[in-house]
This record gives sequence, structure tokens and C-alpha cells, in this order.
Amino acid sequence: MQHPADDRGDGSTTVLQSGFLASLFHDLGGAEEAEPAAPAAPPTVVPLQPGPADGPLGGGPRSAAEDDPVAAHGRAAALTHHRTLAVQADHERLADLLRRAAQPVSAMDFESQLRSYRPKPYPDAGPDTEPEPAWADFAPPEPAGADPDQPPSRRLLDSGYQRELAQARLRHQRALREWRTRQAELADSGVIAARQAHEQAEQARARAVQEYNDSLKECRRAYRLAEPAAVESLLERALAAAEGVTRDLPAPCRAVFRPLTRTAVLDLDLPPLDTVPALAGYRLAEDGAVEPVPRPAADVRSDYLRLVARLALRALQAADAVDTEEVLAGVVLNGWLRTPGQPPRCLLSVDADRDALARTRLVPDAGHLADDGVYADAEHDESLLRLRALAAVVTPDPYAGEAVVPWGTAPATVPALGELSPGEFAHLVRAVLTAGGLQDWSVRLRGPAGLVATAEGEPGSGLPGRWVVWASRGPAPVTAEEIATLAEAVREEQADRGLRMTCGQFADEAVDLAADDRYQRIHLMDGAGIRELARTHLALPLAL
Repeated sequence: MQHPADDRGDGSTTVLQSGFLASLFHDLGGAEEAEPAAPAAPPTVVPLQPGPADGPLGGGPRSAAEDDPVAAHGRAAALTHHRTLAVQADHERLADLLRRAAQPVSAMDFESQLRSYRPKPYPDAGPDTEPEPAWADFAPPEPAGADPDQPPSRRLLDSGYQRELAQARLRHQRALREWRTRQAELADSGVIAARQAHEQAEQARARAVQEYNDSLKECRRAYRLAEPAAVESLLERALAAAEGVTRDLPAPCRAVFRPLTRTAVLDLDLPPLDTVPALAGYRLAEDGAVEPVPRPAADVRSDYLRLVARLALRALQAADAVDTEEVLAGVVLNGWLRTPGQPPRCLLSVDADRDALARTRLVPDAGHLADDGVYADAEHDESLLRLRALAAVVTPDPYAGEAVVPWGTAPATVPALGELSPGEFAHLVRAVLTAGGLQDWSVRLRGPAGLVATAEGEPGSGLPGRWVVWASRGPAPVTAEEIATLAEAVREEQADRGLRMTCGQFADEAVDLAADDRYQRIHLMDGAGIRELARTHLALPLAL
């Protein structure tokens, strides 16, 4: 039996099934003898279909802004502006890094590292520093009418003076008791113990300062003796202090000192390539898409090279400023780019001796900086020009994976001939031949391959007369043409003899040509001979 439908407020219609009134009558307390009704079937809900004014899911009317092209364009423009502001912030950070990287560093020599001790007074030094009451503060004055010529015994017989003396003694004894009571109270309250602890802490501070200064003096003595540990410790302290100017751009630098050539090899970790922004901003395309605006590749490359050049100059300045004892004969600096999952690449290498560092201004002039902290013309960047003036090699494009060969590496403190930098090799050749008797050196040519120089030897020395020295640091064998070229240079310089030195070997035809009578004034020295001279004259055990 069907019953009339009952409309609901939500628009759905519930159809009543048979047995509904019976179950309702039973729930209201009807007669128990009534036959139980069959269980009611679940009501059937018929949902209403969405009308034409409803949204796609029937949840209400569709928003007009969703289909409004003007609103979509406004949202895209706001996103473009937001991303452009983020890119501008990256450019401002780069300009700030360039400005701070060009600031001069403070010298971290031994004198600046000395510490001084200044004692700190106890914060509450009133009660526990109260002196013990003295009798002189309580003694009565002498009688006014007393004759100074009378003996003291006559003054003691004065009754008034005796009363004052007795009262003064009572006051003094009372003051002593009160003072002792206060001292006991202070001892019980821990004030005296606190003061003693303060004094012990001050003594410990004084000892720590003295021990530090003593250790610094010992380090200075070791530094003057060119001990590697002392030299490396001082250099790394100076390099770490220089890095503190740009703490938000980590660029650690490690130092290895070679006592054989008195050269410091510095390994500088360069910042990642994405430190320099590659975008100039964002723009809104005609179709409403947000498109990035890339910077010219040359500008990105120049900015990165400008940044690493300033970091390299800062490290060189720190090493030069800290060497007040003139222990270093030269500095080799290698800039390494370390990318996770890839071998490190050397992007720049500097080989500078003491004289080159002294005559080169390692801090850029503030007058060459533009308002934004960078140079107006990247082609004439002062940092790069000064770095190249120090015989530096710099990669032309760090983003293309182009690396340079470092002038010198630091695998060990005892290098082989092939591991010496051009500066170290030139210093070694001059030191060896000077010990052999050659003086008055005049370097004509010097470069990565070696050097050409003239020198004079005393008549009674092991190398008498005027010499032309041609030394090569490469492993390539020396050819006969090079021997002939040296002989021609000896004739042009009107020298007495010529010396051809090489870290490698001589070709057979070169040895045969040097044995000819026409080339009797040409002397040959290979790598083994250089090592032997270094060991004999300079006590330098060069590795093979």
C-alpha cells in the first residue's frame, strides 16, 4: 500500500513504504498483540538535477571572475612583478658581495694576536674589605695643657686623660668584637668564599693570557725558522679572518707551506656558479604566460670572474700582510670550483713572488666602483687586470667547463721538480747557481716554460766568466735545435759559456751536438743534475 509522499525541505522526495504506520504505531506504545510489521525498506532519495544557473557540480552559481580575462591578466602581472623583485634582490646581493669582497683585510700578524690581561674587580667589595679596627683610630688626644718636656709618666697621672683612655679602650674592644662578628657572618653567608673564588678565577685568567702569549712567542720563533706547521697555522688564521667579511659567501682557503722553496700554496674554494644571477627579470608574454628574461651570457661570465678575482686578491693580500717576518719567497694560489658528483676544476691560478706582491696593489680603488658596487665596464675590471698582472691564468668561460692547469699543486711539502711552479723553479735555479758561484743575475725572459738569464762568475769560483742560462721546467726532451739556439745567444751576449738546464732529458742528437768541438762552451744539466745540485749546495731533497 502506497502512502502520500512527504516533501522535504532539501528538495528531495521520500516515498513511504508499506508497514510504516504499523511500525510508527508500535513505537508510540500500541497494543502488543498487534502483528509486528515488516522491517521498513530504506527510503529512496531522488536527487534534484542542477539547473542552468548552478555551477558545474551543482554547488551554486559559477564565479564570473574565473572566466574574466582581465582578472587572469592581473594575476599573471602580479606574479611577474613578484618574481622580478626576487631577481632584483639577487642582483643587489651580488653587488653587496662584490663591494665587501673588495674591502681591505686587517693584518693578522703576531703583534696583533697578543692578548692583554685586565683584572676585573669584585662586584661587591664593600663589607669584606673592611679593615680591622686600629687602636690609633680610638686613642684619645694628649692633654691640652701638658708640658711636652714632662716625662710620659706625669701625663699618665692626669685623671681626665685616664678616663678618656679607658673609654677609648672600651670603644676599641667593642669595635673589634663587632668587626669579628661581621667577619664571621660574612664567612657563614659565603661572601668570603665567593670573593676567594673570584680571585682564583682572575688568577686563572691571568695564567691563560700568559700561557697564550708564551705559546704565541713560541709560534713566532717557529715561524721565523720556517717550520711548516707554524707557517700554515698563521696563514690559515689570516685567511679565515679575511673570509669573515663575507660570511654569507663561504670561500675557505687552505694553506700548505713548502720549506724547500719557501713558497705557500693556497687552495681557494670558489663560490658556486649560481651565485651570479642568470636572469634579468620576468616579463608577461602576449598569451598571458610568465616568461624569464635571461641575461647575456657574457655579462654573467664577467660578473662571476669579477667576484672570484676579488676573492683571490683578498686571499693574496691576507697572506702578504701576515708575513711580517718575510719568511715567504712567493705564493701560489689556485681557485677550485667543487661541484658535487664532479671532479674539482681549477678556474684560476696565480704564481707571484714577494716582489710582485709588493709592487701590486691588491685592494681595488674605491673610485673605480660604480654606485651599485660593480665596475661599469667589465672588460676593464680592475680586479681582473691586477690578477693578470701577477702572471695569473684565468678560465675564459667558467660556465663552459673550461679549466686551467694550476701553476703548482700542494700534494706534499717535498715536491718533485715537475710540481714546482714557475716562480719556485726560477727561485731554485737562481739559488743553486748562486751557491755555485754565479752572481749579478739579470733575468731576460721568464714564463711558464722556464727562464733565460745572464750571470757573472768570479774568476776563482766554480763557474767563472759570463754565462747565459736557459732553464726549462717541462718534461719535454731538449732538441738539437735548442742547443744551437743557446750557442747563438752566447755569441750575441758575448758570454763565455752557456748552460742548458731542463727538468726532463736531452735528446740523443742534442747530446751529440753538445759533444761537437764547436759547442764546447755549452754545458748540459738534466733533472737528475738539478736535484743533485739542490741536494749538495742547498740541502734540498727534491722528490723524483
